[in-house]
Amino acid sequence: MDELDSAIVRELQRDARQSNRDIARKVGVAPSTCLERTRLLRERGVIRGYHADIAPSALNRGVQALVSVQVRPLSRTVIDAFKAFAAGLPEVTAVFVMAGSDDFVIHVSAQDNDRLHAFLVDRLSQRKEIVDFRTSIIFQHLAKHDPAPLPGA
Repeated sequence: MDELDSAIVRELQRDARQSNRDIARKVGVAPSTCLERTRLLRERGVIRGYHADIAPSALNRGVQALVSVQVRPLSRTVIDAFKAFAAGLPEVTAVFVMAGSDDFVIHVSAQDNDRLHAFLVDRLSQRKEIVDFRTSIIFQHLAKHDPAPLPGA
């Protein structure tokens, strides 16, 4: 990515709903150049999509937690199956496959503590490949959705 690509990405991160013409004006290029660069960024997988940032509480998801999970046996089949299972659960907002003592970290959101507890007991603990899990309640979540390109990127 060059300076122009980085500038376009920063503008899209700031507000992805602004017009191509507005982005072009802010980064100092012709709208046709900006449109072509944005298309190439999508084709290269730099821009993976556009989305709205919704408050979990507005969706009746007032409690969030990170659940660290260990599975056994460690095999690609077990990891892929558990990853697909977890990603398909409505309470799960993100699944991270990890290195280290935990195999997964799952970001979960639920209506309240009782529903979170039910999720852990009725869904997660029923999986035979899980040998251990630990839950950490999230009190505050500051998400940074706009990482700037690092030098050399």
